[in-house]
Amino acid sequence: MSSPPHHEVAAYALGLLDQEDNEVFERHLVECVDCQTELTELADVPDLLDEVRNKRSPIEGRPG
Repeated sequence: MSSPPHHEVAAYALGLLDQEDNEVFERHLVECVDCQTELTELADVPDLLDEVRNKRSPIEGRPG
């Protein structure tokens, strides 16, 4: 892992961490209230990004 687990909250929320980094972050998350709070705040982001992606026209790549 190139950065401390405390800085991996967004990547974790988006499912971007590899297996090793994911495991390290999850161990960190158990004890870090700041990261737990930040993760809760980011919980809707993946779904919101999916909504935006689904609203784009597949042909033009622009909003439909």
